[in-house]
Amino acid sequence: MTVTAIIAGQGALPPYLAAALQAQGMPYVTAELDGFAADLPGESPIRFRLERLAPFLDQLADQGVSRVVFGGAIRRPRLEPELIDPRTATLLPRLMTGMAGGDDAALRAVISIFEEWSFQVIGADAVAPELVPGPGVLAGDPSEADRRDAARAAEIVAGLGTFDIGQGAVVAQGLCLAVETLPGTDAMLDFVARHGDLRPDTKGAKGVLYKAPKPGQDRRIDLPMLGPATLEAVSAAGLAGIAWEAGGALLLDRAAMIEAAGRAGIFLWAREP
Repeated sequence: MTVTAIIAGQGALPPYLAAALQAQGMPYVTAELDGFAADLPGESPIRFRLERLAPFLDQLADQGVSRVVFGGAIRRPRLEPELIDPRTATLLPRLMTGMAGGDDAALRAVISIFEEWSFQVIGADAVAPELVPGPGVLAGDPSEADRRDAARAAEIVAGLGTFDIGQGAVVAQGLCLAVETLPGTDAMLDFVARHGDLRPDTKGAKGVLYKAPKPGQDRRIDLPMLGPATLEAVSAAGLAGIAWEAGGALLLDRAAMIEAAGRAGIFLWAREP
């Protein structure tokens, strides 16, 4: 039977994937990057370091792993040169070049190395297809102004992605209030919450958070993820709703998101590109 390795970062996605595999009766192991402990109740993850990536990949193979799924957030770790083993030393130049190029370039380098060890790298949606809603409005009713703001935000996110910068933007009344960069979505929404006066018309459209993958991104890793915490931050920022590229984002805990969006008066829209 296929054994799946969950390479777990922080956040709610790794335990969701573990629960999905368990419900399917699929064997799995979990692993976490040293210094970025995942919230995996009841699990005993393998802990690894990039400086010893080759021995870690061997360990996965020894445990019968044939496919790998990545989930959760991590920051770029600082490498300790004295810990690097000889075989990993041959891999690090590719990783370092990728990291210098941006998140997508770094993740492509990681995927290529895992594939060299004959692991099949899959997306989170291959484990839990329900994480990716089809196109349509899931909650609320975006106004025409909201739809124009979402369209403008989609253009901005596509432009950001070309430079491998971020996957999100906030637009209100046609104006870009903030874009996502290395600090992430929470930092972007916190900025908007603290600068509500940037909207030219206080009685006009409140604004939209839009998320989408980067153009040409390998969608097996690092799809934008939206969950209850995102909804809370959008509400705190005074926005009208959340839109995302249909088929291009993971919606965690969909039922709870829809219910909470209804209470908060926030729309949820999987927008067709």
